[in-house]
Amino acid sequence: MAPVADASLYSNQGEYKQPERTQAQYGYTSDGKKKRILLNAFDMNGLGHVSPGQWQNPNDKSITKNRLNYWINLAKLLEKGKFNALFLADNFGTHDIYKGSHEPAIRSATQWPLYDPFTIISAMAAVTESLAFGVTSCTTFEPPFILAKRFSTLDHLTNGRIAWNVVTSWSNTSARAMGLGELPEHETRYAIAEEYLNLVYKLWEGSWADDAVIRDASISTYADPAKVRKIEHKGKYFKCSSAHQVDPSPQRTPVIFQAGMSSTGSAFAAKHAECVFLGGRSAAFVGEKVRKTRALAAKQGRDPYSLKFFTQFTAVLGETQEEAEAKYNDYLKYALPEGGLALFGGTSSVDVSKFPWDEEFPTDPKHPLLQGLTQPQVERLLNKPTGYTSWTPRLLSEYSAVGGSGNVSVGTAQKVADDLERFILEADVDGFNIGHIVVPQAWEDVITYLIPELDRRGWLGSNDYAVPGGTARENLYAAPGQSRLHPTHPGSRYKFDAYPDEPQEEVAFVGVK
Repeated sequence: MAPVADASLYSNQGEYKQPERTQAQYGYTSDGKKKRILLNAFDMNGLGHVSPGQWQNPNDKSITKNRLNYWINLAKLLEKGKFNALFLADNFGTHDIYKGSHEPAIRSATQWPLYDPFTIISAMAAVTESLAFGVTSCTTFEPPFILAKRFSTLDHLTNGRIAWNVVTSWSNTSARAMGLGELPEHETRYAIAEEYLNLVYKLWEGSWADDAVIRDASISTYADPAKVRKIEHKGKYFKCSSAHQVDPSPQRTPVIFQAGMSSTGSAFAAKHAECVFLGGRSAAFVGEKVRKTRALAAKQGRDPYSLKFFTQFTAVLGETQEEAEAKYNDYLKYALPEGGLALFGGTSSVDVSKFPWDEEFPTDPKHPLLQGLTQPQVERLLNKPTGYTSWTPRLLSEYSAVGGSGNVSVGTAQKVADDLERFILEADVDGFNIGHIVVPQAWEDVITYLIPELDRRGWLGSNDYAVPGGTARENLYAAPGQSRLHPTHPGSRYKFDAYPDEPQEEVAFVGVK
C-alpha cells in the first residue's frame, strides 16, 4: 500500500485535506528533499514501437523480439541499471487510419508484427530480483475473471513484481479485430472499465482471506473453505459467480497504471490509478494534466501525491554533443516518416493525410479539417514540441518516426538531464517512461551516461532499489512491507474482512462534469 506520511492530512471521513503544493515546490517532497525519480524502460513486444524503420539499422535488435534471449538480456540490463520497471505497451489489429489503409503500417513495420506481452514476463522474472513489469491489457475485450487469474498467477511467479496498465482502447481497428463493428462510445467504455475493476478487486481482494491457505496434512486440508468466498457479481456489463481460482499473491492487486488523457480518463485515473502515464510534447501541457488529475484525486479522498506521474521521454546520448548529434543523424537515415504518421494515426485516430503537406496545421476550432475531431485529438495534433516554431504534417511525420509522440532530447548527459529536470520542476512528474530509437542501445546509453548524472544531481535517491527483491508496490513507494493497496484506494473496500457476503449494488462511474 502507498505510505501516508501524516495521518493528520486526512479528515475523520478519510478525505484528503492538505493544501495543494505551489509550483515552487514541484520536484520536492513535503520536507523539502528532492523527489526520488523513477525510470521505466518503455518497450513493446514487436517492431516499430515508437521509432518505425529502425529495424533496417544494423545496430537495432528489435527483429529478435520473437526470441526469449532479447527479453532475458534486456531484463538483466535494466536490473543492473536500477530501472524501476519494464513497461510493455500493447495494441490489437493494424494501424489503418493514415490514408485509410493498413498498408503504410505493414510496409514500414509500424507496431507490426506484434507479439503477446504476457508470455515473456516469466522468463524475465526468472533472471531478475527487483525489476517490475508493467503490462498493458484492455477492459473492453477480455472477461474480468480471465484477466484476474492471469495477473494473480504472474504476481506469484514474479514475487509481486507485476503492474497492470489499464486501457479501454482507442481504436475501432482493435474493435473490429475482436469481432465488434466499432468500439463502445467513449463514456460507455469507462463505465465498463469501472465495473470491470470493481469485479477484479472483488476477486483479488475479497475472495480469499489472508489466512485461508493452511496446508494442514493432519486434516487433509489445503485451504479452509470457510475462508474462501464465492464472488457473486451481477452488474450491468458483467456477471460472475465463482471464487477466485488463485490463492492470495504477494500484492493481491497488481500496481495499477492508467494512461487516459481525456477528462473522463483523468477522472478514472484519479480514482483508480497508482501510476499515471501521460503523453505530451511540452512540460506545460503535461503539467496541466498532472495538476488536474491530482486535484481530482484529492476530491476522491486520496492523497494526490500518492499518484505517481510518468511521461514518455527518449534520449539520444553521447560523450559530447557532437557525438550524440552524429548518432541521431545516423538514426534519421533509417526512420520512415510514413510509419510515423501510421503510428500517429493509430494512436490518435487522426488521418494526417487530409491536411496539406507543408502548410501549418489550422488552429481555428471552426476549420473544416478539425470538424469531427474530439478535443483530445485536436490537442494531440496541435501540441507543438518544445523548440518548434512551425508545425506541419511533414514535421509531424519526421517527429513521430523517431521516438513516437514523446519528447526526444539529443546531447550529453548534462543536456538531457536539464531537459528531464524541466518536466520534474515544471510539470511535477515523478518519473519517465524512457523510450527508444535503437534497442537495446537506447537503455545501454541511459545507464552509461544519464543515470550517473541524475544520481549526481540527487534525483535517484540511493541509485538502488528502495527494497531490493521487494514487490513492485514496495519499490514504487520506497515502502518496505507495504505490498498491498493503500486503505483509501477504492479496491481496499473489497478486502475479505470488509466486503460483505451478499451481492452489492454497483456504483456507477461518474466522470468530469
